Amino acid sequence: MRIDNLQYCNWSQTVFEQMHQGGLTGVHVTVAYHETFRETVANLEQWNRWFERFPELIFPGRTAADLKTAEATGRTAIFFGAQNPSPMEDDIGLVEILHQLGLRFMQLTYNNQSLLATGCYEEDDTGLTRMGRQVVTEMNRVGLVVDMSHSADRSTIEVADHSSRPIAITHANPGWWHAARRNKSDAVLDAVLGPKGDHGGMLGFSLYPHHLKGGTDCSRADFCEMIARTADKYGAHCLGIGSDLCQDQPDSIVEWMRVGRWTKEIDYGEGSASAPGFPPQPDWFRDNRDFPGLAEGLAAAGFDAGEVAGLMGGNWARFYETSFGPVDG
Repeated sequence: MRIDNLQYCNWSQTVFEQMHQGGLTGVHVTVAYHETFRETVANLEQWNRWFERFPELIFPGRTAADLKTAEATGRTAIFFGAQNPSPMEDDIGLVEILHQLGLRFMQLTYNNQSLLATGCYEEDDTGLTRMGRQVVTEMNRVGLVVDMSHSADRSTIEVADHSSRPIAITHANPGWWHAARRNKSDAVLDAVLGPKGDHGGMLGFSLYPHHLKGGTDCSRADFCEMIARTADKYGAHCLGIGSDLCQDQPDSIVEWMRVGRWTKEIDYGEGSASAPGFPPQPDWFRDNRDFPGLAEGLAAAGFDAGEVAGLMGGNWARFYETSFGPVDG
């Protein structure tokens, strides 16, 4: 089983065929950055058209059982997520509606302060807000996973403490390996995963070049060694892949991701000294066809077959089983 728990590609038949060629059982795809509720619904409508056009390649995922269907039929189950709480606007009632529409992950912030918590680019991290506490409780109730990938440290730690269900960082790397604003401190990883990996949370390792030591030139061996060192502390059972693959996207899309509608200026974003743009992927992970190579790299880094299977997708599958439904099952 192979699961990539975060992608935002320029979706096309080519990308869906490459998912099949790479043996992807499930992919968590982003359907919103700064979109309102109605704009998010429009994005979901577009996904319905893709499901109609390419039923032999992809289908909508709602529960962990859909991963078994994907394996049995040789297709990829697509799970929806939002990288910002903007689709729920300022209405807590929309949390349940979004879950009913198929969302299974929602970040409490992108890079900025939201109504719920603080993003990692803000100077002052004021933590989980009053509304944020209520929204996390509601997300817990319906089975919408709390994702803190772009959130600041205090906010993430407070969410991990407040949430009655395990939370996730779907796409980031440890800060000790590469110092980037989006990578996570030991304190954050301890809060989400547990000091011994016993909190039930998950970390998905990112292959976005700005999150990699050496950027585009990062080697597969170095990336997999970083995973091995993380597993030494937390165990391999709470780790997976969230590649943050943005394949075939034009540079105008990264401007939307960074700027949205909140500023009239260009926000250059992480790792960029000029106009925002997508950096080239490492040559060993350019698209979904390269996913099997990760398994080879993990084995070379010392993981046994069972651990490799977990890291490649089994751990996310287990997390899906306990996270996507309401508290009462």
